[in-house]
Amino acid sequence: MKIINKPNREEWNDILKRPTFTTTSLDSIVKEVFEDVRQYGDEALKKFTKRFDNVKIETFDVSEEVLKNAQYEVSDELKDAIKLAKRNIEIFHSSQSLEKNIITTSEGVHCWQESRAIEKVGIYIPGGSAPLFSTVLMLGVPAKLAGCKEIILCTPPNNNGDIHPAILYTANLIGINKVYKLGGIQAIGALTYGTRTIPKVYKIFGPGNQYVTAAKQFSLAQGIAIDMPAGPSELLVLADNSASPSFVASDLLSQAEHGSDSQVICVSRSLEFLKDVSNEIAIQMESLPRKNLAKKAIENSKLIYLELERDILDLINEYAPEHFIIAVENEDYYLENISNAGSVFIGNYTPESAGDYASGTNHTLPTNGFAKAYSGVNLDAFVKKITFQKITKKGMKCIGKAIEVMADAEGLYAHKNAITLRLKSIN
Repeated sequence: MKIINKPNREEWNDILKRPTFTTTSLDSIVKEVFEDVRQYGDEALKKFTKRFDNVKIETFDVSEEVLKNAQYEVSDELKDAIKLAKRNIEIFHSSQSLEKNIITTSEGVHCWQESRAIEKVGIYIPGGSAPLFSTVLMLGVPAKLAGCKEIILCTPPNNNGDIHPAILYTANLIGINKVYKLGGIQAIGALTYGTRTIPKVYKIFGPGNQYVTAAKQFSLAQGIAIDMPAGPSELLVLADNSASPSFVASDLLSQAEHGSDSQVICVSRSLEFLKDVSNEIAIQMESLPRKNLAKKAIENSKLIYLELERDILDLINEYAPEHFIIAVENEDYYLENISNAGSVFIGNYTPESAGDYASGTNHTLPTNGFAKAYSGVNLDAFVKKITFQKITKKGMKCIGKAIEVMADAEGLYAHKNAITLRLKSIN
């Protein structure tokens, strides 16, 4: 990896550019697929599954028997690992529930907020180069905890028209029984419009390739909510001589192996440390089964040397990484001042892989700089917050006159009259 030595602030925008990614070139194909799905439903889904996935599918839904029998195709060791991860994710996300708290804003004026689950949600689970059963946990567990009545899981079939048993086992473990062998743009289109087989949902969750990302953005324009804009995975590691170069290299490669469009960055105040990391990357990469993907991602990646902590912090906040590892002695400075990051990993023994699988936090996070304004998926993502208020006669007397004055000033006389009639009845 190339080391960038003390770049000026004017250079930061160019240095921190993500791999080129636009949906413009995909718009026409997304529109074509969506329109066909809207008009022809399941027949369009079959056509596009054959066209894009080269698989002929007659029945999209997975039977209850197949879901239950998946447990026999998953090793006990993996089942135990999935159960441990599920428990930790449940513990962490359960802590995010909103407790009802009635606030008296004025005498006789009582306001509060309550959570209500989004009734119908769709979760998209990538199943191409890596069957992400971990994402079933990350999306399915909070959806269940939130109380979503209908959870629709779509994931692309393999070359045999089947779904990886670990995905099926995990879905069944959580209690998701509506699972469909459907991927890509056509899956998002089906969740957007609904077909004879696939139910329409109110919100779509889940990562995916550039086609899925473009489809989710198109779905948003059709009035269906999505979890967040997302793109290729990314990681920024801040490290100094107190860190292990081999650890840092392994973390960078863990993200690089996601795909050729992933990006990893390491920032340090030590040039020697960055050189050691670069050497470790070259060594470790050779033993990776997915080294060809990792090599391409490393081409989009950078090692950055900066001297001043203030500059380092500003650069990180400007980049707004999806994943941010802090492996420095002065970690408190960065913890207190970081503003923009999807998820933060602290210390030499907190790899990003832990958050991807089993620590309990969610791995569905904002990428491409969206961490400046978006949170990662959490319990709140699966609920709406509804406000309630109850006003007594005393409360109306307390705030009524102010409402009349404000409504009159805005020229909204029916608004004013709704208050005036009540005040007269009280008096």
